[in-house]
Amino acid sequence: MTTDTPTDQQLVDMLDEEWQSIEALGRELDEADWKRPTDCPGWTVQDNLVHLTALERFILGDPLPSEDVADDLPHIKNDIGKANERWIESRRTWTGAEALAEFHDATRARIDHLRALAPSDFDADSWTPMGPGTVRSLLPFRIFDSWVHGQDMRHAVGRPSDIDSAAAAQSLGMMLDVLPYVVGKKVGAPDGCTVVLTVTGTRARSVAVAVVDGRARAVEESPGEPTVSLTVDAGEYARLACGRRDPDDALAAGVVAMGGDTELGARVVRQLNYMF
Repeated sequence: MTTDTPTDQQLVDMLDEEWQSIEALGRELDEADWKRPTDCPGWTVQDNLVHLTALERFILGDPLPSEDVADDLPHIKNDIGKANERWIESRRTWTGAEALAEFHDATRARIDHLRALAPSDFDADSWTPMGPGTVRSLLPFRIFDSWVHGQDMRHAVGRPSDIDSAAAAQSLGMMLDVLPYVVGKKVGAPDGCTVVLTVTGTRARSVAVAVVDGRARAVEESPGEPTVSLTVDAGEYARLACGRRDPDDALAAGVVAMGGDTELGARVVRQLNYMF
């Protein structure tokens, strides 16, 4: 579904730009801002930043902190979530300025490392959130994760969303690429139906998914009138796809415009969140 495949250095450029944007945001915040809750369940603005720092430090080889984490925290769903929370807990008493300084040091070290890689080094084995991969295949995930948590931070402190950057385009593309999985596996849409989702704004794009022989797949365009058409602002789509907005609230507020089979359309909207 994505169009042009970015080069390795273009991916590094996106990551660098996004991290610098987050750091610039952080320099504007006071301590009350850092401690504001966000749409990312259980986390403050500062916690989102610490999470980003933690993953880069982990990739650089730093050990997992030893802090205990309660077993009954409702926003922890799995072992990865518990490991994430140990990093958060280890910085719980820090100020926002201290967390930002660590973020700066960790992200600059990562960018310096990535800039120094030879082309063949991007083929090296690497951990990724989807299992074993390469340095190259990890980078889109780091761009996506950084952009999403940057959006969490921006929304919590009343700053404008970032929809115009290269990292935003890359991240929205990754979310739209998941639509066949949502329509086919999560919704179980019937054979013969087509779903067309259009995101509006500066990153306007339409994606068509057709279900044929029990398999949902992306198609170049909807064959005739789609069974369901959904239209939503790109920023709101990102919030729905990442579980940052309740889908029923979004439907009630008219955030998603629907045409065709509205019952099936509502089922798709309720399943857009694919994050674990």
